[in-house]
Amino acid sequence: MSSIQDSVRGQVWLPGDPGFDTARRPWNRAVEQPVTAVVEAADADDVAAVVRYARSAGLGVSTQPNGHGATGRTDGTILLRTRLLSTVEVDPVARRARVGAGVPSGRLQTAAASHGLTGLPGSSPIVSVVGVALGGGLSWFGRAHGWVSDSVVGLDVVDADGRPRHVTAESDPDLFWALRGAGGDFGVVTALELALHPAPRLYGGRMLWAGEHASAVLDAYREITADAPEELTTWFDLLHFPGAEPMVAVDSTYLGDERRARELLAPLDHLPQPLSDGRAVRSVAELGAITAEPTDPTAGLSRAELLTELDDAAAKTLLAAPIAPLLSVQVRHLGGAFTRPSDSPHGPLTEPYALYLFGLPTDPATADAVVAKQDALATALPGSGRKPFTFLNPRESAADAFAPAALARLRDLKRRYDPAGVFRPNFPVA
Repeated sequence: MSSIQDSVRGQVWLPGDPGFDTARRPWNRAVEQPVTAVVEAADADDVAAVVRYARSAGLGVSTQPNGHGATGRTDGTILLRTRLLSTVEVDPVARRARVGAGVPSGRLQTAAASHGLTGLPGSSPIVSVVGVALGGGLSWFGRAHGWVSDSVVGLDVVDADGRPRHVTAESDPDLFWALRGAGGDFGVVTALELALHPAPRLYGGRMLWAGEHASAVLDAYREITADAPEELTTWFDLLHFPGAEPMVAVDSTYLGDERRARELLAPLDHLPQPLSDGRAVRSVAELGAITAEPTDPTAGLSRAELLTELDDAAAKTLLAAPIAPLLSVQVRHLGGAFTRPSDSPHGPLTEPYALYLFGLPTDPATADAVVAKQDALATALPGSGRKPFTFLNPRESAADAFAPAALARLRDLKRRYDPAGVFRPNFPVA
């Protein structure tokens, strides 16, 4: 049997090699990843070769561009890095884009923006388009256009036998359904084709106040989201950065002109003077600047929930105590197109808000305190018990994201398409 080094053109790291420990580390430094080897695929042919090698060697394949959603469930696997699969092609007439598995959201946005178009980006410009789409994907523009996966029209996939195939709703409806929201359990996606959306105008940014105004800001946020049009998305943030006083923010984007956006956001103008107001006319390529999330690897602990309401009782609970030791408590307004039918494992997202809790595990005691605070808040707020797949944390499983019928169907498809269990995603359905 040939070695893995002889099977691929890309770089290979084995235990003991210089750089192996660096190569196997995920973006989230709080997660430890034990792996048998790391391969940075040079192209789709390398991906196919890795899958064939792993199958013959009795190993698994765990695929990551960089590891934002890593869980450490990688023992006995080859860690496949897909960062070099970086093609971006935009067809402005058809309003379609083809992106490789390693393309970050910001690159697609830059390519689409020059044509007055947009993909469905999230808050971070460095997370891969493919990774987000495989998990369903919550976007700034999801209220207008639904899940990120709803915009996917075709996928280039390497199957469990190491064979490349192009998957569409017509060619293989079951596999197409599973790939658009249930992660990497059914193949390695080397590229996908997705619909782009018109975005000739965009207004948005972050308004920031001292934490003492949190109650008034939350009241205004609830007023805005009570009847917001689908083109408007707002997120409420309680923030407590190390060494700073607590703050509160509202992040917003509006697919339309500034005048109408300001009318819709008028309740924020009646609040006390903000510390800063970053709202402006923007390009869709500049969305990452709104929340300014870290772009360098870091350690983090997160928990997410879907909220069934944000009534007076929930608002009181949210503000009842300081968020420390958490860094941020975020509430995202959903609704709109998320509630419409979706032929994906998640299906429609009927809960009106998503809650995202984040903290830094600077030491074991702090890590325990962060998890305890997350659990206490999540338990106290009115959650549905379901959560978005891309927001799962290493303590959770696919069963926390999918309804029982969808999970049963996914498990049947896993047995059909990967009976040997070659693919080992972050959150396996089995």
